[in-house]
Amino acid sequence: MSENFADAILANCAAWAKSAGKTKLDFTYGVLYGTRKQSNKKDWHILRNIAQKLPSGLKESPNGRWYCVFEKGGISVTVTVRIGIEWWNYVAGHDLAFIEIATSLLRACVKPSETESGKYKYTISDLEEIISLAGVPETFNVKILQRSQLEWLFFFARHFCDELYPGNLAALQTPK
Repeated sequence: MSENFADAILANCAAWAKSAGKTKLDFTYGVLYGTRKQSNKKDWHILRNIAQKLPSGLKESPNGRWYCVFEKGGISVTVTVRIGIEWWNYVAGHDLAFIEIATSLLRACVKPSETESGKYKYTISDLEEIISLAGVPETFNVKILQRSQLEWLFFFARHFCDELYPGNLAALQTPK
């Protein structure tokens, strides 16, 4: 699959730029969830295949990066692999897209009354740690999500980060 993407980009980049009347092309391959660390790197192989097939036109190598830049037919082409939060923020054009999407999904799908806390035996070994509200003060409750929905937020967010770190929620300022 990665070779097919590389071939399609190399074969069509000049035509895409010409039809748009541009001399620069920015191609993004988006991965809906995960992180670079969690990635099996198959997506990155799109970049490797481009580098192998076009060594002379390569301006910036993908080695140690998740993008490459090359020139072909007078067109400057940047190809980037964006994973998870980076993808959603790129699509929306701002850095809060992920949390806006997560909050919207939770508000639409999880009624606060349908969640219950308790001691459970989870199949996923670190799930209890992931959804733990231990670091969230009892007094913490925001208007857009209820406390009982936070476990779902943590569970969902875990698919987009390598680790969740406890923070000082008491230090957060409430907008006035």
